[in-house]
Amino acid sequence: MKKFLSLLLIAVLVLSLFSCGTEDKGSVYWLNFKPESDPTLQELATMYTEKTGIEVKIVTAASGTYNETLTAEMDKSEAPTMFVVGNSAAVDTWGEYCLDLTGTKIANELNTDAYMLRDADGKLCSIGYCYECYGIIVNKALLAKAGYSIDDIQNFDGLKKVAEDIHARAKELGFDAFTSAGMDSTSSWRFTGHLINLEYYYESVDNPEAWTSCPATLTGKYMDNYKNLWDLMINNSSVAPSELATGGFDANSEFATGKAVFYSQGNWEWSSLSEKGMQAEDLTMIPYYCGVKGEEKAGLNCGTENYWAVNANASEADIQATLDFMYWLVTDEEASRMAVDTFGVMPYKNAAASSNPFLAIANEYAANGHYNMWWATNYQPNVDAYRATVVSAMNAYNANPTDANWSAVVTAFIDGWATQYKAANN
Repeated sequence: MKKFLSLLLIAVLVLSLFSCGTEDKGSVYWLNFKPESDPTLQELATMYTEKTGIEVKIVTAASGTYNETLTAEMDKSEAPTMFVVGNSAAVDTWGEYCLDLTGTKIANELNTDAYMLRDADGKLCSIGYCYECYGIIVNKALLAKAGYSIDDIQNFDGLKKVAEDIHARAKELGFDAFTSAGMDSTSSWRFTGHLINLEYYYESVDNPEAWTSCPATLTGKYMDNYKNLWDLMINNSSVAPSELATGGFDANSEFATGKAVFYSQGNWEWSSLSEKGMQAEDLTMIPYYCGVKGEEKAGLNCGTENYWAVNANASEADIQATLDFMYWLVTDEEASRMAVDTFGVMPYKNAAASSNPFLAIANEYAANGHYNMWWATNYQPNVDAYRATVVSAMNAYNANPTDANWSAVVTAFIDGWATQYKAANN
């Protein structure tokens, strides 16, 4: 009997050791939405693996291809465990794949409830991992060389006067007003996703009840204001409007090397601009001045489409590994510092403080009573198909800026919204 018990004990110990040695710790596969953050995220993945032994794979979708990449990756046997569900349309598409994050440690770390996306049943599908701001970045040093200051630009009339004068003197000054506005996929989102937000935003101010979810139709009331700013950008640049369709321009380098005063972009550009030698004290960001009454009190466009979701269809081990990795990113001192430096800011209680000067400017506008232009553009239905039609119409207008061609741009934005809304909602 004693011999039997001894053998049994040995067998249990062996099985126990074998079980511990083969325990599935899970792994993380993050399909990243932000190409500019890829180098930092790869470094963070390596750090976490070295610290915990858990594999972290980060794949970054090329700019403008996230939806297609996500669809392809989700069909694979080893699908992403961590991905982006960034707006209500994405919730409709991917909600069933999303783990309910209610009550998780990572969700409990949020310092605001402003960045939570839920489905119709109230399931917490995704949570914001950074928020951002965009507008028009200004090189104040070049502006001063042209004889102006930010005080001269408090509305569209001021911006127009300054931009047109700089463009007229471009050869004399050695720089132009605006950077290129390329319409290829690496750049067109700045104008079909960002700049157009001014039209959506001001519509939402007129009719806030219609914008608690994706509206079925738009009025187009502020398309003339969009045209004001678009025409100013493309007609006061070193690149002819007719050349914009081909793309291939590098607006970031144009701005960083002092070839233009104004650059339509967001806070995420700070990292690359600073690496290229630009100083925070020489830069600022101004709102989308477009001729709307009272715009002297406008602020920047602040919001996010960067929301983390966790794949509910992943294994329990992979889900837990992913949740643990996310928690580490926002609570570990070194990791959160690196993440914040690439993302700009993270809305979590224990994340590092932001050092991004453009986000500080956004906060300054708000503190001074300026209104925030929220990201109404996140409601764009069937976003890729919608924007593709808009880009085509804008290219025709850029090549031949007639009233008829502008009417086609309005149709693409306004009627195209209704068409894609119906397609998305059957």
